[in-house]
Amino acid sequence: MRADFSGEVAAYYARHRRGYPPQVLDALIAACRLDVDDTVLDLGCGTGQLTLPLAARVGAVIGVDPEPDMLAKAREAARRATRANVTWVLGADRDLPALGRLLGARTIGALTIAVAVHFMDRDTLFADARHLLRPGGGIAVITNGAPLWAQDAEWSATLRDCLGRLLGHPVTATCQTDETGRRLNQEALVRAGYRYAESFVQYDAQLTVEDMVGGVLSAMSTDRLPSAAGRAAFTAEVRAALGGRDDVTERVRVWLQFGTID
Repeated sequence: MRADFSGEVAAYYARHRRGYPPQVLDALIAACRLDVDDTVLDLGCGTGQLTLPLAARVGAVIGVDPEPDMLAKAREAARRATRANVTWVLGADRDLPALGRLLGARTIGALTIAVAVHFMDRDTLFADARHLLRPGGGIAVITNGAPLWAQDAEWSATLRDCLGRLLGHPVTATCQTDETGRRLNQEALVRAGYRYAESFVQYDAQLTVEDMVGGVLSAMSTDRLPSAAGRAAFTAEVRAALGGRDDVTERVRVWLQFGTID
């Protein structure tokens, strides 16, 4: 994983990245047979969007991320939510063997990776994870919908056009949330010897212009973040291009890809 989401980018991530509805947690709990005695390792946890709701459903969660500013925001959120069963660790996918040594003889019920697997070495990670999982546990790769600029909606096309002008080039990145990216996850899980399954949760949610812009800015590396004036101008441009509307309806489809072991 790359540690380049510091400072204001981490703040945008904490404020505007969408969390997960209960149906996503239900699917994860069922697929990996998680209960209140389990520990879950949330790799690439960001500011805790998945870590914290998971902590309400299992015994303990270890949130791991390579960016100190992300973990600082996650700790703040955990304090506000009074979640005392979360341990925050600075690290990346390559550190999984070291994390395993810290666990000692203990195992985990699941390794979760939400909107971060495209930064990771899937084959090495999935192979290393097998040694940490208890029987019946598994890996859950979660994709929280297509990027805001890549959805099949008029407002998304408008945002994509505005973003292209901001960056000075067409925007085509999918963050591997598309069918091709999901196929990479499936193939790597199968190569590593996991039993594969997938599902999705779909729902509609209101998305404000501020959330739209904040979500886009949270996906930028720190060195590419526009100035404060540039961000304000971008927000105004998006709002004007949307005809002055302040919110839109987003059709969110969360994909869950599971690799479980016997």
